[in-house]
Amino acid sequence: MPFSRLFRSRWAALIWAAGILWTAYDVASNMPDKPQNKAAANGSVAAESDATGEAVNAADLAVLANAMGAQ
Repeated sequence: MPFSRLFRSRWAALIWAAGILWTAYDVASNMPDKPQNKAAANGSVAAESDATGEAVNAADLAVLANAMGAQ
């Protein structure tokens, strides 16, 4: 349906807008929940890890900083 015909009818425009809102709600509601900060909850500091779950230490960070040319 072309947009020029769509907005000639108030009801068609309202149904179209409701579909847009429904789609936006459906997409936004499927987002994963934010992880809870467990360190703040129990007062301890969690060990740092990278994206794969491996532990990160200062030597690894120094190697990366040196490779990037950071001073």
